[in-house]
Amino acid sequence: MREIEIFDSTLRDGAQGENISFTVDDKIHIVKALDKLGIPYIEAGNPGSNPKDIEFFERVQNLGLKNSQLVAFGSTRRRGIRVEEDKNVMALVAGGTDTVVIFGKSWDLHVTEVLRTTLEENLSMIYDTLHFFVENGKQVMFDAEHFFDGFKLNEEYAMQTLYTAQKAGASRIVLCDTRGGCFPEEIYNITKKVVDRLDVKIGIHCHNDMGCAVANSLMAVEAGAVQVQGTYVGYGERCGNTNLSSVIPSLQFKKGYRCIPDEQMKNLTETARFVAEISNITLSGGMPYVGKSAFAHKAGMHIDGVMKNAGSFEHLPPETVGNKRNILLSEVAGRTAIIDRIKHIDPRITKDSPIAQEIVDRLKELEHDGYQYEAAAASLELVVLKYLKKFQPFFELDHFRIIGEQDTQNSPKVSSALVKIKVGEQYEITADEGEGPVHALDKALRKALTVFYPSLNDVRLIDYKVRVMESRKATAAKVRVLIETTDGRSVWTTVGVSTDIINASLRALLDSIEYKLMKDYNENLNMG
Repeated sequence: MREIEIFDSTLRDGAQGENISFTVDDKIHIVKALDKLGIPYIEAGNPGSNPKDIEFFERVQNLGLKNSQLVAFGSTRRRGIRVEEDKNVMALVAGGTDTVVIFGKSWDLHVTEVLRTTLEENLSMIYDTLHFFVENGKQVMFDAEHFFDGFKLNEEYAMQTLYTAQKAGASRIVLCDTRGGCFPEEIYNITKKVVDRLDVKIGIHCHNDMGCAVANSLMAVEAGAVQVQGTYVGYGERCGNTNLSSVIPSLQFKKGYRCIPDEQMKNLTETARFVAEISNITLSGGMPYVGKSAFAHKAGMHIDGVMKNAGSFEHLPPETVGNKRNILLSEVAGRTAIIDRIKHIDPRITKDSPIAQEIVDRLKELEHDGYQYEAAAASLELVVLKYLKKFQPFFELDHFRIIGEQDTQNSPKVSSALVKIKVGEQYEITADEGEGPVHALDKALRKALTVFYPSLNDVRLIDYKVRVMESRKATAAKVRVLIETTDGRSVWTTVGVSTDIINASLRALLDSIEYKLMKDYNENLNMG
């Protein structure tokens, strides 16, 4: 089986994505997760570029990585000076990594108009820097920046930069579609030419500005590339980088390449959600393989087909990547979808069971009242469990009070909430403040409950939607509230309906917390 080297740049390229800022601890957590998954190379930036990276490289030396090599990243020496005089180059030496990646210009436009130097000096900068690291016992990879654009406009010079890197001792030469503007057939044809002409292993580094980064990376592998660079969930500058959580299963399951250990494939989804959580970015539901909608089915015909033969509408079993099938309940899903969801909760119930029709009727009553379970599977599961009398409450909400305050016109609006809960025979009364009544209620509830259930400290809301269902009734209309919650490992959605937006939000919040506690209880039960 041919192996493909996976090279993750989440800590550098991913950190360049909008609204992403990693702390040192964040970076350490991501390194541990990628090492556990079996990613061969983890690029971590320049160890001397800022105080945060200096601290990171000091701490990461003690992690004892089992599967991954940490890689330092930097540029060729600056024009007009010796390698030993370049502070950034020397910082890479001090970083303590066995492997370094050096990027250099392969597009003559960048050499003359960005670096403001000669084509000959750029070649010297590439050779001198790579050779210096080779002489110092480092494995050196060369990122040929803007290579594809350079090749299309000046093939001879672009290839000269690669020949220079090969002569200097680079162990990998990585072709970069830095602007993300190439089509898959261009990537294939140019990569094939490079593979045929060079005697060094070739890698690919694509950006997603046309939505082609994954396709371009796959085509480069078809052309002979042995390394794929990207970020684990596709984050990066502008439109992002190659999404490795899509590339890995596509190559391993579809093409027969080995990217990570087979036993780790089932952890792809969990790792994606973990990285997204640390990045404080909501993972797109439509992300291939690992998104929550990747195996979601809504149309009645599709659901019927999946129920009879999963392969009729799913290109691989969701469990192989650690995801799960999601049958969406809606007006187009039909009775079969509801019965299937019930069977997952209690396998003994079939479509012919009398109680099955009772549950279907109950759900239809709730939908008539305004509830919608298409996107609120967690609430649906709780409804069914409670109807079957299989749900044991973890707490009771005795009462709550919301207070809205605004001292002056210029002061921020602050709401406070007081809650009294009962767990067993014990009561807990807690208050908290928030940026609005729902935020205050959420904080107060979890503050009270974490006294009994510490795992709720890991829980946070990641989305909150309100829909007015009877707009003609104006402020007396019913509202539907959808709340999406995560604990860093999984994501679930709950729903609440009321003519009072606070009560609708409360119902969705209570479902969210109950679902988390039930999930933890079942996991502990299975482990025990």
